[in-house]
Amino acid sequence: MKKVLFILGPTGVGKSDLAIKLALKFNGEIISADSVQIYQGLDIGSAKVSEQEQKLVKHYAIDILPPEANFSVFDYVKLTNQLIDEIHKKGKNPIVVGGTGLYVKALTEGYDFGGEGENIALRRELEQMSEMELFNKLIKLNPEKASNIDAKNKRRLVRAVLIELEGKRVSSSRPDIDFLTFAIIDDRDVLYDKINSRVDKMINQGLVEEVTKLKQRGLTCSNQSMNAIGYKEILAFLDGAISLEKAVDLIKQHTRNYAKRQMTFIRGQHYQTFKKTDESKIFKTVRDFYDNKRN
Repeated sequence: MKKVLFILGPTGVGKSDLAIKLALKFNGEIISADSVQIYQGLDIGSAKVSEQEQKLVKHYAIDILPPEANFSVFDYVKLTNQLIDEIHKKGKNPIVVGGTGLYVKALTEGYDFGGEGENIALRRELEQMSEMELFNKLIKLNPEKASNIDAKNKRRLVRAVLIELEGKRVSSSRPDIDFLTFAIIDDRDVLYDKINSRVDKMINQGLVEEVTKLKQRGLTCSNQSMNAIGYKEILAFLDGAISLEKAVDLIKQHTRNYAKRQMTFIRGQHYQTFKKTDESKIFKTVRDFYDNKRN
């Protein structure tokens, strides 16, 4: 049975630092579960782990795609399952860490992909269609489903049409994995202060310049990567739609809202939670997991 440690938590809570400490202590290597850090060039706004940190502990699923690419939950699960096997073959312990809860849930509980990834040619063909064309196609295939879907959400439309055309289900469940999942949390006011300070730091580090370079490559909010918090707001500033001060305020607001959604997800999954200051308890829990002493 392959043992895999999963660490969740809201943005800015300190998951990456903790994961590195655990990896150094328990012979681990880290797989990022962050939907933005996968992109090359999105460094400051994603709070990507530094080169120095990556030298301390091997990290995976970081800087693996150009910012023009799309990346789905299916893609992430397929990649991570391969990485888990590779890390175990090396005699190391995989530690999956990040704030994208759906990634972790898909890996630990299984996820119904409805044929996504089964027919790449068909998916690419559908992705070339407009939202209206996809919506009309779905009406013909399944009127009830069409009546309950956002007709402007292209990714959901593509997936819904794929399900109807293929009629298959692909499960991400891994019965050969023994996993321990816990979350790092913090008091809301403390976390929000950390988020606000981190956004200010990102601006000082050159977030505007980073987004400017991406914009010069032709990237816009139509790209999946540029819809990330921090990038879409700075793009709006660069396009002249809002002031820089307003963009910074929006980044802070949207990041706080995102952290709140992450906490709601964590509570809904009933994960074991710790504060980062509870490191002795965390280390004991992880040690018991690897020593087969869990309750």
